[in-house]
Amino acid sequence: MAGMALARAWKQMSWFYYQYLLVTALYMLEPWERTVFNSMLISIVGMALYTGYVFMPQHIMAILHYFEIVQ
Repeated sequence: MAGMALARAWKQMSWFYYQYLLVTALYMLEPWERTVFNSMLISIVGMALYTGYVFMPQHIMAILHYFEIVQ
């Protein structure tokens, strides 16, 4: 039963990856170009998430102080 669920999950993930390749037109690239593009994309998204995690609380507190919601 667990093997069947795993196979279904793998098939679903493969379908999502195929859709990603089609939407971004990455299917036209060679495998090494696709790897470089995906690596850069993951790096940029990771840096954006980290920056948001580190700096957003400061900005939110500054906004709340500005509008005098928090003293």
